[in-house]
Amino acid sequence: MPTSEIAGSHDLALRHQFVNQEQQRDASSMGMWLFLVTEVMFFGGMFTAYLIYRHANPAAFMAGSLALSVEYGAFNTVVLIGSSLTMALAVRCAQLGQRKALVGWLIGTILLGATFLGVKAVEYHEKWENHHVPGPTFNFDTAKEESTKDHPEAQASSKSVEMYFSLYFAMTGMHALHMIIGIGLMSVLTWMSWRGTFGRDYFAPIEYAGLYWHFVDLVWIYLFPLLYLIGRRHTF
Repeated sequence: MPTSEIAGSHDLALRHQFVNQEQQRDASSMGMWLFLVTEVMFFGGMFTAYLIYRHANPAAFMAGSLALSVEYGAFNTVVLIGSSLTMALAVRCAQLGQRKALVGWLIGTILLGATFLGVKAVEYHEKWENHHVPGPTFNFDTAKEESTKDHPEAQASSKSVEMYFSLYFAMTGMHALHMIIGIGLMSVLTWMSWRGTFGRDYFAPIEYAGLYWHFVDLVWIYLFPLLYLIGRRHTF
C-alpha cells in the first residue's frame, strides 16, 4: 500500500507502526494474552505453595479457614460475578458504539470492584483485631477459638495456623492489588469513553481491559473455596 494511501486512511486510533486496524488488533491481542500467561504463572506459584503447605498441615489450614467469615467471602463472590457481567455489557456497548451505556456499565464495574475491596478491608480489620495477622503479635489457640471448639479435627499449633494466614494474606492481598489496578484502569477508560474515544471501529482497550478484569474475577473464584470452605462440608 502506498504511503500516501496509508496516510489518507490513517485514523487517530491506528498507531503509526501498523498498516491497518486488523494488524494492530492482532498484535494487541497477542500482547494481552502473553501478559495473562505471566499472571497465571505468578498466581500459579502461590497456588502451588498453598497446595504443598495444606497437604503438610491439613488441620492447621482447616482451623484457619473456620476462622474466616464465609458470608463475607460468598458476598464478595457474588459481587465479582456481577462485575464480570457489567464488564461484559460494557464491552458489548463499546462494540455497538453506545457511548452513554458504555460509561454507565464501566462505572457499575468500578462500584462493584470498590464494594469488593471495602468488604475485604472489613475482613482485614477483623483479623487485625483478633491478632490473626502473621507477625510478632500473631495468636491463634485452636483450643480457645470459638470457630474451632466444635472441630477436634482442626486442632493444630499456632505456628502452623500462622502459615495458613500468611498464605491467606499473600494471596488475597495480591488479588486485591490487582483489583485496585483494575479499578484505576477502568477509571481511565471511563474518562476516555465519556470523551468519545471508543466506537464501533475502535474498542480494543475496552475489550482487553475486560479480559484482565475477568481474569482477576476468575482468580477469586478459585481463592474462595480454597481459603474459605476448607472442612465446612459438615457445617452447612
